[in-house]
This record gives sequence, structure tokens and C-alpha cells, in this order.
Amino acid sequence: MTIDEIKLLIKQDESRTLELKKTTGELVKGMQTVCAFLNSDGGWIFFGITPKLEILGQNVSDSTLQEIAHEMTKIEPAVRLPVEVVDVPGREGCSVIGIYCDAARFGDAPYTYDGRAFYKVESTTVLMPRSMFEERLRRSNPSRFAWESQTPDYLHFDDLDESRIRGAVMYGIEKGRMPASSATESTWTLLDKFSMIEAGKIKNAAAALFIKRTNAYPQFLLRMARFHGTTKDVFYDNVRVKGNFFELLDAGISFLFKHLSQSGVVVGLKRQEQLEIPVEALREALTNALCHRLMDSPSSSVGISIFDDRVEIENTGHLPNELTPETIKLPHRSYPQNPIIADALFMTAFLESWGTGVSRMVEACKKVGLPEPEYGTDGAFVWITFKRPNSDTISDSDTNSDTNSDTNFAHSDTNSDTQIMRYKTGNNAELGVYSDTNFAYSDTGTHSDTVELSDKQKEIIAYCIFARTSREILDHIGVTYHHRNIVKFINTLVDDGYLVRTIPDKPHSSKQKYVVKHE
Repeated sequence: MTIDEIKLLIKQDESRTLELKKTTGELVKGMQTVCAFLNSDGGWIFFGITPKLEILGQNVSDSTLQEIAHEMTKIEPAVRLPVEVVDVPGREGCSVIGIYCDAARFGDAPYTYDGRAFYKVESTTVLMPRSMFEERLRRSNPSRFAWESQTPDYLHFDDLDESRIRGAVMYGIEKGRMPASSATESTWTLLDKFSMIEAGKIKNAAAALFIKRTNAYPQFLLRMARFHGTTKDVFYDNVRVKGNFFELLDAGISFLFKHLSQSGVVVGLKRQEQLEIPVEALREALTNALCHRLMDSPSSSVGISIFDDRVEIENTGHLPNELTPETIKLPHRSYPQNPIIADALFMTAFLESWGTGVSRMVEACKKVGLPEPEYGTDGAFVWITFKRPNSDTISDSDTNSDTNSDTNFAHSDTNSDTQIMRYKTGNNAELGVYSDTNFAYSDTGTHSDTVELSDKQKEIIAYCIFARTSREILDHIGVTYHHRNIVKFINTLVDDGYLVRTIPDKPHSSKQKYVVKHE
């Protein structure tokens, strides 16, 4: 490396892949950055260059290089990083030290420095969240750490729906993904071919696809809502379904058909119903969300949100390291979050394995004159957004007539473990009774006409039959004690009239508590 090459590299200033330190007096922070580069997109770190891009250099002795080498031994897994020493012209005895780090690859174990993991957020080095660290650890050794590979003692063969397994296999045979001989093999043998058996025990992957009752798996949840307008303030229909992959896929597609406009097209001698957004694109997006979601947390879920102008499908998790919301629409390899589940869905023809699903969704939308779907992520969720056509003319008329009723009800379907809970309100209607807890929420005229209570808010109301502090409440529902969570989970219930403050004239009192409002 030459000084001219360094000048070219630092021309664009510090970035996600470049960091500058004045001297090795900042060696500890520098090694944190090296760790972050190894966990992100790689990059260069230079010692001897100021943040103002002045190339001053520093004295580099054997002791300096030994100190760098010693700090590098604190990086785990062990990594060999060449150290470049470049003399600065016109500054005798002064040199710039450069260290280059390769980008993280899918399946790499997360790197730590001195026992802590770092990664890059734009040009800033930050501590890696525990959830991200654990997920990367699972990816580095799926057979040992992945949720889908675990074999819980409570999961048994009788818990699986054999008809679902057989039906999926027959579809795979029909589509040429599985040999015809699979039709005569035992169900246990088929599960073994799907890599869902380990030492005579059944893996979680089998439960995700074929479980009959989801009691032990609260994360097998699909949330669906049709909202009024373009925000989540008011909804027409709100549905929650629990079930295996195939049940959730069916429920999701049915909900989309219920609330999106349809038109009939004659193909040959048959009339085919088409949605305003191509159903093949929506099915692909929902399949991806159900397959690639993060499932190790009981609070994980998939969501479908229908607005006047768009449809959003989201799932817990984040994009693979190799992809961003911008590059995911370019040709890329497949990086499945849950490879056992993904392989089984590929064999049964419900999923492609070559990373082509996104391009097919893009082409399907372009074919009918719609914009390309857009991806987004916040580190906890990944979502895809489809624009609706003629959104300025869409109103509540696209919903079923029963959603316009002034009557209000809460319905729980418990014929199977596929549970559906709906809350609908009209003008001057009372809020629905939440039948799971037999706790009735009545309208006193202070609430909006249409109100959705999250599970955590319902849990708070049940908990606050006695006065509680904000810390007690947030600890009870398992969220971080932070001002924004107080606003989100507690203050909204106060504003809507469900809770009252015990010291109403001093809302910020250190002795403040909250209790259910008694009529």
C-alpha cells in the first residue's frame, strides 16, 4: 500500500467501511471498530490520520506492533489481520498504520473483542444486540443452535397432522420435486427425508409445518387487520390466527381475498378471479414471511396490514447480512433463516430455493402496471409493501358488509387450535368483551369508535386491578423500563380511559401508580 492509495481511500471521509484514528492511543476503540467491521461489511481502519483527514502519521516501533498484536488476540474467533505500515513523505519517523477487515459472510460466527460483540450502524460502532448475536451464533452452527433443529421433549409424532404431511408430499410429487415412490413411504420416513428427525426425536421444524395444536408454540401466530385510511389508528377488521404453516398461509390468503378488490378474467373456457395485487406475489411474500421468520421467541409473529393505499406483510427477524432493502431485489443467492423448513417447502413445491422469489414478485406487479414492492427493516422486523392501484378511490366498500354494522362483537373460534378473535365497533358501540380473560371493557364515551387493544395492554388492565407503578407494569409485561414504553403501553390506556393515575394532579410524581378505572 502507498500513501497515494491511502489518500484515495480516505477521500470520502469516514463511513461504514472506513474509520480514522489519530494515534494508537485510541487502540482499544480501534479494535472495537475492527470487531465491528468483521461483523458487518468489512473495511479499513487507519492510525495516524486525524478526523480532519490530515495524514500526520506516528512513531511505529516494535513495541507498537506488539501492542496491536496483543489486542488482536482478544478478538474471537481468532482471526489473522495483516498490518500495513506506510511511511508519510516529509515526516521523518512517522508512519500510518492500516488494518483491513473482510466483510462478514452468511454463516460466520459473530466476532467479539474482549468478550463483547460490536457491529456498524452507518459510520458508528455500537454494541451488537443480544438477539442479533444469538441469531448469528445459531447460523454459524445450525445443527447445534438453531431453533428449528431443537428436539423438545414435549413434541411427539401424534402431535403432527399426517394428512398435512401426506398432502404436501403429494403436491411435491405432482410438481416433480419428489419421486413418486415417496407416496408409499411411511410418514416417519418422510419426516426423516425432510431432516426433521434427530436421534429418534422430532425437531421443531416439523411442528412449524405440521403441528395440529399450537399450545406449546405461541409464536405460530398470524395477525391480520384491515385499517381505515393509511394509518393504524382505526380498523374495520382485526383477526388473529394460530396454526401451522399451511393453516396460516390459507388464513392469510383468505383474508387478502376478503378485503382486496377482485375482477374476473376468462382464460380458455374458465373464469379466473384476480386480485388488484397479483395473488402470486402476495402468496410468495406471505410464504417467505412464514418460512423465514425468527421463531425462537414466543412473541414472534407474522402480520398482514391492509390500508387504503397499500398492503404490508411483516415478520419478526431481519435481512441476511448479505442483503439490504435495496439489494434484495437484485439477483442473489438464497439465505434461508430456517434452512430445514425452507428445504421441506422446496421439496413440496411451496417455495423456490434459488433466491428468485423477490424477482418474481417484482415482475408480477410490473405486469399489471403496479410499482415494484418495497422492502424495509428496523432490525426487529422485515416487511414488504405492495402499493394498491387507484388508492384514492378505495374506501370501506372493499370490506364485507358485516364490517359496516353498528353492532359490536368479539368472536373466538375454538373448534381447533386455530383461534380467531375479532373486534369490530360502530358509532356509539361498546368495546367488545375479551373472552379469554372474562374481563369486560365498557365504553364511557371517552374512547374512539374503533379501538384495538394489544395483548400487552389487555395484560396490563388485568394486572392493574390493584395500583401499580410504571416499573412494575413494564416488568410484568416483559418490556424495557423506558419513557417511550411508558407512553406506548401505559399513557395510551390512561388517555383512552382504561387506567387512572393515583396522583392525577402530579402525573410525573415518583410515587405515581396506575389502577383500572372503576365506573
